[in-house]
Amino acid sequence: MGDDGAGVPAGTERLRLRRLTMADVGALVELDSDPEVMRFLTGGVATPPATVRDEQLPRLLAQYDRYPGLGRWAAHGRESGEFLGWFALDPSEDGTEAELGYRLRRSTWGRGLATEGSRALVRYAFDTVGVRRVWAETMAVNERSRRVMVKAGLHYVRTFHLQWDDPIPGTEQGEVEYEVRAEEWATVGQERPAARRAR
Repeated sequence: MGDDGAGVPAGTERLRLRRLTMADVGALVELDSDPEVMRFLTGGVATPPATVRDEQLPRLLAQYDRYPGLGRWAAHGRESGEFLGWFALDPSEDGTEAELGYRLRRSTWGRGLATEGSRALVRYAFDTVGVRRVWAETMAVNERSRRVMVKAGLHYVRTFHLQWDDPIPGTEQGEVEYEVRAEEWATVGQERPAARRAR
């Protein structure tokens, strides 16, 4: 994995990644307007356009300079050029850890793109950025996302329960956390490419 020199992961065979810009408001609003995409995040409720435009995007754009090499990137099909969603290595406060994230359009589901992009970002986080830990969280009932985390090299850490003012279905089963640490990656990370080729 490499870096394009501007803190952007090189992408994958099928995915091209780039920094977000304010011009992405429409694409992000459309992504978050799909009830199935938002099912395990908001119970299917869309993110208001003003929230994307005035809160989320400005915060994400500011992270690029504050945490070089980390952040959230728009994902495009390498051949089609089509906006497919985003991948993230959201930085911890001190920038030494990153939370893996992904949100893809429903039309891309079932093609292994979430796993492909996540594997690439985990490798980039350790081999290029040098974080000490990559972690991810989702609802315990979100089996699809949990499988992606495992395939990306993370392992289950814990189940925990949060208090919500407006719980969505499945909340009662809790949230789960997965992680992989730098010392683990140093031993297993180099084995992964060969193991994937053998499949």
